[in-house]
Amino acid sequence: MKYLTPTLLFLVFLSCKSPQQWSGQGPIEVVPTEDRPIENQPFQDFDLGDGFFISNKMEGGRLSDATRINDSLVEVKILPENQPINPSPWYAFKVWSEEEKQMWIRLTYPTTGFHRYYPKINKRGLYYKKLDSAAFHPHPKLMEDGRTRIEFAEAKVWVGPDTLWIAAQDFAGTAYVERWKSKMLKNDFVEKIQIGTSKEGRPLEILKIGKSDDQKMLMAISLQHPPEIPGFLALKSFVETLCEDSPEARKFRSKYNLYVMPMMNPDGVARGHWRHNVGGVDTNRDWVNFNQPEPKALADFMENKVSETGGKFIFAADFHATWEDIFYTINEDLEGNHPGLIPKLIRRSSRKIPGYEPNIRPSEGLERGVTSSSYFFFVHGAEAMTFEVGDDTPRNLIRLKGETTARELMRMLNRK
Repeated sequence: MKYLTPTLLFLVFLSCKSPQQWSGQGPIEVVPTEDRPIENQPFQDFDLGDGFFISNKMEGGRLSDATRINDSLVEVKILPENQPINPSPWYAFKVWSEEEKQMWIRLTYPTTGFHRYYPKINKRGLYYKKLDSAAFHPHPKLMEDGRTRIEFAEAKVWVGPDTLWIAAQDFAGTAYVERWKSKMLKNDFVEKIQIGTSKEGRPLEILKIGKSDDQKMLMAISLQHPPEIPGFLALKSFVETLCEDSPEARKFRSKYNLYVMPMMNPDGVARGHWRHNVGGVDTNRDWVNFNQPEPKALADFMENKVSETGGKFIFAADFHATWEDIFYTINEDLEGNHPGLIPKLIRRSSRKIPGYEPNIRPSEGLERGVTSSSYFFFVHGAEAMTFEVGDDTPRNLIRLKGETTARELMRMLNRK
């Protein structure tokens, strides 16, 4: 099969898009959230001969097997933690060679899913960048529904004694989030609260931002799904803006407390899971039954906070990532603690971004569902949204979206 040039790949991408805005996911299905078995991925080095090595021995690593096909081609298999699961294969691994050489790495997904994430590379263990388009060759397949999906992909890399990291998104593992939390804690108006532990004993932690009396509170979370790092990057920009040393931000923090849980699924992030926690469950389907410790810990914290203080949550956002930018909001016929806040916030903040037209998809439902946003609204009356960032949204636009949303939110709430 001939490789697609970058231009042809872009045309394939356009052919998959509707002339209108992406409609997003369909109705959320109710699924069982009791523990389900997972396949514990062994973390190991693969000696592929001729002085070439590949390894998933890194926090957040995901690589199930590796096979040498010929002198210049290696095939890696990427398998999920369990099934059924969303077709969003996360991968993260490192390669090195005793001698400098060019290698092709074929990414395959033997049991489920299609290639989703464009490879990012990192030569120093700190900052990732996109692989050059000339070195990336997707192999598309025409599906029965007429859509084109990438069945597998091949990446050309130069390897040598210095380790090269390859990952589906910019960062792998929990260390980046932990460093960010430590940075935020240098502010005297930020404190850390442990609200529980994950199934594997990792701390479930919240940052409290502000010095108000907890009568008016906000909540923001991210990384329920481990690969959705663009969502965390949007939350990061959002929170940093609210922490600025500006009159608007100082006034905001004197009136409101923001509670932030940046890593809802630390076990899944550390293990390199595609989507689930170590209970084998999508935690964003467990906000009614609370069978999993992560959503239960946050719900208990919020309900105890309301009971102890008599205050209320007026705003909540769950930051995710998906194929394209989109906002999932509550049915606009329903009113919470600050009616109209979310639609106005999205429209006003989006006007600050030249040429940007927000894709807003309000729910048609009138009753509580199984996701976090539904819990925030129907249990607490918080005006809630799921803030979805596109997988390939430019990082400067992600930063701008988080920043403008925070600035407009401060303006609106400070006037209240």
